[in-house]
Amino acid sequence: MNTSILHPDIQQFIIQNTGADITKLALQKNPFPEVEWVFILNQIEARSKAKEKLPTWFNAQNIIYPSKISVEQTSSEKTAAYKAGLISGETLIDLTGGFGVDDYYFSKKFKSITHCEINEELSSIVSHNFKQLEVENCTFFSGDSIHFLEETTQKFDWIYIDPSRRNDAKGKVFMLKDCLPNVPELLDFYFEKADSVLIKTAPLLDISAGLSELKNVKNIHVIALENEVKELLFEIHKNYSGEITLKTINILKEKTETFEFILGEESFAIYDLPKQYLYEPNSAIMKSGGFDEISSAFKIDKLHKHSHLYTSEALIDFPGRKFEVKKVISYGKNDMKNELANQQANITTRNFPETVENIRKKWKIKNGGNLYCFFTTDVKDNKIVLICTKII
Repeated sequence: MNTSILHPDIQQFIIQNTGADITKLALQKNPFPEVEWVFILNQIEARSKAKEKLPTWFNAQNIIYPSKISVEQTSSEKTAAYKAGLISGETLIDLTGGFGVDDYYFSKKFKSITHCEINEELSSIVSHNFKQLEVENCTFFSGDSIHFLEETTQKFDWIYIDPSRRNDAKGKVFMLKDCLPNVPELLDFYFEKADSVLIKTAPLLDISAGLSELKNVKNIHVIALENEVKELLFEIHKNYSGEITLKTINILKEKTETFEFILGEESFAIYDLPKQYLYEPNSAIMKSGGFDEISSAFKIDKLHKHSHLYTSEALIDFPGRKFEVKKVISYGKNDMKNELANQQANITTRNFPETVENIRKKWKIKNGGNLYCFFTTDVKDNKIVLICTKII
């Protein structure tokens, strides 16, 4: 770890240039020739990325950042705080510690945290940063976490793992067995060291594929931040064999939207034509596949089996976007010409044969404005357009 970056003058320079154009900055002469210019530029770029994602690190002094990619790939503080609210106990071991954002939040819930990281430099960076952040209940191991578990006699309350895809797995369907560590293969070994395991995966993983590889799953959490799915969590308990609860969480600036259901429990959607209000589920619900469950739980009608849009006569509080339907037209030349051609509108397609790009080009519809148009298929298999205004 290069501690020369901590010189007060260099730190001041990094702070002053946070948010600056790195390409332009790179053309300047290095004002600190004793430290590699690329290293200083990386600190500036990584700190800029941390401003929104990692405000605790951004606002602390003498923080050292790893590569920009490590900052991009790490959990945000908001998702890390959510995870820490799920579990607690005396001891937790993180087998894939990374930049330590999750462990910072776990340290508030556990008496003792063990941070394992195969990259020696990254391990020492996190150790340094935790001193700056006044985290005192975390120990660090640099090396292969499997070797650490094999050697230790300690039993932990929780094992936390964020497996990464192997390079040779690119282009393949995303499976946990194609990641390091190979969790499905190692699960029995992990259960010798802890009774509970929390696995974080990328949102790319298909939930049913994850379940086909894992056992003893109790809860699955789909976490979205500002309506973008960021991660899936599989909560596993030794010898558990009951029902699986799927929980969706969409963390927004003003509120957090949640919805949950029991996986595999029979639910029936009700179908009908568009009514006064239209609902579009948030991205966490879309990822969960709980489409019939939404109709059943909120007692709202679905427009079509494959459209995943919902409608009701009376407005309800809903985990997603809400719209008032101003007009419903058929997708045909006359209606489109009279109502939308050469207009400005926000366009969404759901279960519709044409792309947004094609629709815009075909009917000369400019992007933006206050109209929200949903091109979709109704319960009678007709292609329709719902012209709406958004409800804030």
